[in-house]
Amino acid sequence: MQMFSIKKSLFLSMFLIGGVLFAQDPIDSETVIVVKPYTPTVKDANKIKQTPSQSDSVRTEKRPVQYSIFSVPVASTFTPAKGRATTVERERRVKVYDNYASLGFGNYGNLLAEFYSNLEVNRSDNFGIYLDHNSSQGGIDGIALDDKFYDTELNLSYNSKTRDLDWKTEIGAQHQLFNWYGLPQNETFSNDEINAIDPSQNYFSVYAGGEIELYDSFFDNARAKFRHTGDSYSTSENHFDATGTFEVNIADELITTNVYTDIVQGQMGEQFLGFGNYDYTFMNFGINPSLLILRDDLTLDLGVAFYYSQDVENSDGNFYIYPKVTASYRLGGDYFTPYAGLEGGLQQNTYYNFIQENPYVSPSIEIRPTDNEYNAYVGAKGKLSNAVSYNFKTGYQSQFNKALFKRNPRANDIMTENYAYGNSFEVVYDDVKTLSIAGEINVDVNQNFRLGVNAEYFDYNTDGEAEAWNLPDLKASLNADYQINEQWYTGANLFYIGERFDQERIVSSNDPVLNTITLDSYFDVNAHLGYRFNDRLSVFAKGSNLLNNDYERWTNFRVQGLQVLAGATYKFDF
Repeated sequence: MQMFSIKKSLFLSMFLIGGVLFAQDPIDSETVIVVKPYTPTVKDANKIKQTPSQSDSVRTEKRPVQYSIFSVPVASTFTPAKGRATTVERERRVKVYDNYASLGFGNYGNLLAEFYSNLEVNRSDNFGIYLDHNSSQGGIDGIALDDKFYDTELNLSYNSKTRDLDWKTEIGAQHQLFNWYGLPQNETFSNDEINAIDPSQNYFSVYAGGEIELYDSFFDNARAKFRHTGDSYSTSENHFDATGTFEVNIADELITTNVYTDIVQGQMGEQFLGFGNYDYTFMNFGINPSLLILRDDLTLDLGVAFYYSQDVENSDGNFYIYPKVTASYRLGGDYFTPYAGLEGGLQQNTYYNFIQENPYVSPSIEIRPTDNEYNAYVGAKGKLSNAVSYNFKTGYQSQFNKALFKRNPRANDIMTENYAYGNSFEVVYDDVKTLSIAGEINVDVNQNFRLGVNAEYFDYNTDGEAEAWNLPDLKASLNADYQINEQWYTGANLFYIGERFDQERIVSSNDPVLNTITLDSYFDVNAHLGYRFNDRLSVFAKGSNLLNNDYERWTNFRVQGLQVLAGATYKFDF
């Protein structure tokens, strides 16, 4: 016997055949009793029609709806205007020229000249020419010796950029003239002594180098440079410096290896208070593998540097190992990123680098490398807002054989060299530990006004020397640039250098007398103003030492007073 609910008979049959089937209407609480299994046949199945029939009880006949419009004439004087698409105002693209020339003149006979030209050889290659000249005829009040200077450099370069690599070569020459005009102010010199002194010193330098960068290669980049330096006292130095970088990705981690080669060979033309020449040759080789780890907001660079340095003249070689570890974590996105590092390295000092820092050194200084044992620091950087960024850091550095400039003694009673009247500097080496605290804030007030302020405090601890000679305890600066309008622009640079210490040594037949000299801190204000007539021509005016401070950058070497220079710049294409 079979009892089925009459309603849903067809759907129930399909349920028994294929499983569960959901109907359009929910099944009420009905009871189905199966006495024996149902065996369906094909004839029991009925095809569902696409349009199910409706019973008369639910079907209603729609009444036709008629629409009509009741029109009333209205007088109107409105005439619609033609539409115009809204346009976005575009800023005029700044024209970039391949060449420019700049020339300026000022008091003290100051002359500033620059020329740059970029010649397109073809679509991928360019040839560049750069000439820079800066000079002054001197004229500092109260100076007995000539204090003029000039610095001229010519650079020729050729670069090529293709799909796979970018390379550049350059050659250049530089000529600098300075005068040892800083005679001791507390000593008296006769006219004959002053007339016998020729304080001029000429530095000559020629160099050649190149660099290459590969885009799709484990060999990432390399650069090399050779420089020869000489002076008026037969000093000669050859310096070759090369680095290369290799990068390999292993298990989604970047492994970078830097290799270094630094070779310097030279001969000093003089030996202060001695005889003969001083020769030096150092060969330094290094390798620095590192692993870069990027994890969300964490950046970790784990590395170590190995160096070997050979003092060829003294047949002495040394191995060095330095840490190269840095880490940063974006704790507050772009607003707060703490960072830390522990780094070290071997720094090869050269005669050329010394004269760029202090052109009043004597041609008798000693050359040796500086062992930067470690530099440990922690800091934080980020943004206070979209317009204000900051960077604060404190560190502790340990250096062996750190180079310090110290005044040479007055030794004219023993020798009559032009630099032996207490008017030049020697280089001494000492082990120095330095605690530093630094801070920097940059403000982009708007697109036309930018402001930057930075300051750094130092506390030195020397081993053999009484002081860290000629190193300031505080440095601070302010830089501002303001685009007044499309034609006018201006800017200012203010800097402060704290007090420094130097040593005065009087050599005589008796024991030498050593006196510590304190150089006062100084504040310098510089500014510039310019006007652009068009994209090509502009004029400028520059002011230096606007407060007319009579300070000493080095012991007894006073600077020029208020300086004003004006000139013009012209840009062009061939």
